[in-house]
Amino acid sequence: MSNDNLQMHQINSTSTLGEPSLMHNSQNSVSTASMAPKSATVQFVSDCPITDPGQQTKEKDKDSKSISSALKKSSRYRSRSLSASSTDSYSSASYTGSSSEDDDVSPREKIQSNSKGFADFCVRNLQQHAFGRREIEIAEQEMPGIMALRKRASDDKPLKNAKIVGCTHVNAQTAVLIETLAALGASVRWAACNIYSTQNEVAAALAESGFSVFAWRGETEEDFWWCIDKCVNAENWQPNMILDDGGDATHLMLKKYPAMFKLIKGIVEESVTGVHRLYQLSKSGKLTVPAMNVHDSVIKTKFDNFYSCKESIIDSLKRSTDIMFSGKQVALCGYGEVGKGCSQALKALGCIVYVTEIDPICALQASTDGFRVVKLNEVIRNVDIVITTTGNKSVVTREHMEKMKNGCIVCNMGHSNTEIDVKDLRTPDLTWEKVRSQVDHIIFPDGKRIVLLAEGRLVNLSCSSVPSFCASITSATQALALIELYNAQPGRYKCDVYLLSRKMDEYVAILHLPTFDAHLTELSDEQAKYMGLSKTGPFKPNYYRY
Repeated sequence: MSNDNLQMHQINSTSTLGEPSLMHNSQNSVSTASMAPKSATVQFVSDCPITDPGQQTKEKDKDSKSISSALKKSSRYRSRSLSASSTDSYSSASYTGSSSEDDDVSPREKIQSNSKGFADFCVRNLQQHAFGRREIEIAEQEMPGIMALRKRASDDKPLKNAKIVGCTHVNAQTAVLIETLAALGASVRWAACNIYSTQNEVAAALAESGFSVFAWRGETEEDFWWCIDKCVNAENWQPNMILDDGGDATHLMLKKYPAMFKLIKGIVEESVTGVHRLYQLSKSGKLTVPAMNVHDSVIKTKFDNFYSCKESIIDSLKRSTDIMFSGKQVALCGYGEVGKGCSQALKALGCIVYVTEIDPICALQASTDGFRVVKLNEVIRNVDIVITTTGNKSVVTREHMEKMKNGCIVCNMGHSNTEIDVKDLRTPDLTWEKVRSQVDHIIFPDGKRIVLLAEGRLVNLSCSSVPSFCASITSATQALALIELYNAQPGRYKCDVYLLSRKMDEYVAILHLPTFDAHLTELSDEQAKYMGLSKTGPFKPNYYRY
């Protein structure tokens, strides 16, 4: 970035599984209630189901296009120009600079086919497939667990004849999982669970390899549901498994294709949002298939939630805002595993971190870790950065944002976009100024501006990327859960939500230990007998908290 541009920016600135888990509803749960925008002049996109996908019409599509066009011309939305080098330098979720959503032509309007004539896909730009393949190859080097599983199980084909609908983030790490599932015998169709996290070049590489992927960066709400529908409702293809991240594929199939949903053998869910929805369905008696809660497995929670977020929060903030962390005051909403990881990373770089919590146990942990536990209103006027990690709704409201200092950065590390009330910022009195991809200035009538990242969506996957090693752990867990549910004898699992067994958690860990040249100590027969354990595990009871 030139000095002039920089100054302008500153000035404007697996055998058995456990019993069904007993997760109770709490204040920290995600609400899936409808959230209609207050202003009818602006369209916004939600990661949560806001309308029944089956009710969408062509008229709505026309209206949304006209609204979007009007928004671009409105004096209330300004787009700042950057040099080509600046744009490439801050490309989100990709190191190639090719994940651009600036193409005016919708992928749905393009006629596409790969080099072999395969056309059952919809991506932004198929010509980027070579870049995407290199991204996938890089990810493979940092994903030892899922690659080891692919090598060990490819001959047995444990997912032979499985037809999996996937709805997760579409990036290089997911591509490694997709190709592993295919190597294990599955047929897959894939859509994105987030409109901003797709790596276009990776989606192109998957399409070139013959996978039915429907995803591109910068989808509209209508595009989002259309892509999932294309995965679910395919000619001569009946899905029998769902791999979900947020519950959107499950929601669409249950609402729009209830007969098809009853034929599903199992659901594997990764996110706290999707897990919450599954428990709601189970409680109301609407869950007619077994489901696996991967989110709360020990191995996933500790690594994907803690270590992954610990590294990616810094990368996403630095990549999108160029901020210096030392001495900055940060309000961190939530001190679960995600909050713990973020707080440690920020503290290590010299930030003064305040924590908000509803749970007294988490609040006590934060206090003993050296963080002040406060109510958000107590510090909102002074902090430089506000980060949400709760999974709840309306954690940061318009009232909070009106009290923030000029230049305060606001972002979300939870799955859903409900934590920050972005819809309340879509009003005529506020001006939206696009600074760079996934970075907006929200300008208030008095001239104050706050910096909103990824429009309140998951900032690490929208503005940067996540460590491939942590993604390997999650992917291996997802693959094992799919194998378990798909091969289970009829009646083994009831229509309920299950947690992974501790044995399966340990197996995922074993797959990753060779990376560190780690050597496990083995129990002697006498030691195993004394502890009442099997020499091969599991080594901890299900109630043990790591």
